[in-house]
Amino acid sequence: MSAMLNTDPNIADADDFYEALIDMHRDLTADESRLVNAKLILLLANHIGDRAVLRDAMARARDGVGAGRAAATPR
Repeated sequence: MSAMLNTDPNIADADDFYEALIDMHRDLTADESRLVNAKLILLLANHIGDRAVLRDAMARARDGVGAGRAAATPR
């Protein structure tokens, strides 16, 4: 059985995490920043490992973005 994507607030010290995320991009070019984001996504995806959870996360991230602007994903 697959795990469910947790969309409830779940990050301890969220403000500190957000600050570290912003710091990770400090002094990077736009291309370097995109590369760091891609690497972080792949590291976290590997950690999660569950393809159903990853597909759900990708669908929710894409929802309403881009030319297709899909209907809202049921939550």
